[in-house]
Amino acid sequence: MNFKNSILTLALMVFSALAFAQEKASPARTAEGTAAGSKITIKYSSPAVKGRTIWGDLVPLGQVWRAGADEATTFTTSKDITVEGQKLPAGTYSFFVIPGESQSTFIFNKVAKQWGAYNYDAKEDQLRVNVPSQQTSTMEERLVYEVKPDSFEIRWEYGKAAAKIGS
Repeated sequence: MNFKNSILTLALMVFSALAFAQEKASPARTAEGTAAGSKITIKYSSPAVKGRTIWGDLVPLGQVWRAGADEATTFTTSKDITVEGQKLPAGTYSFFVIPGESQSTFIFNKVAKQWGAYNYDAKEDQLRVNVPSQQTSTMEERLVYEVKPDSFEIRWEYGKAAAKIGS
């Protein structure tokens, strides 16, 4: 009986170690919330800083970025909303960012399913808005999105950008 318990314990330890070792480098995450009376869902892969310089190095400034890792990030709104005062119809969009030091561009693209930004086509953009971006004193090891009652924001490393949402 003791031998069987030992084998079971060993098997569980090996399984746990393998599961831990196989965690994705950029695990899937979802940010959800209600803004301007609409359910907002942002699905993304969350890469880690891992000691790297992110803005202006790993993620070049002034170029379209998939706003996460792996597949393009998606942004879903259950109702028509405004983003920075401009209309965004209800639906699911791929979400891209053109990062800048003091201003970034948020892009909502009608082709929701894409791998990264490799096939990104600006002709498919539903909406582009410029938003303030800034350096913060708080380090975010993993990319994070947050939906707030009147906005949503993206934070990673020491960078942050946010857009106002209205009805």
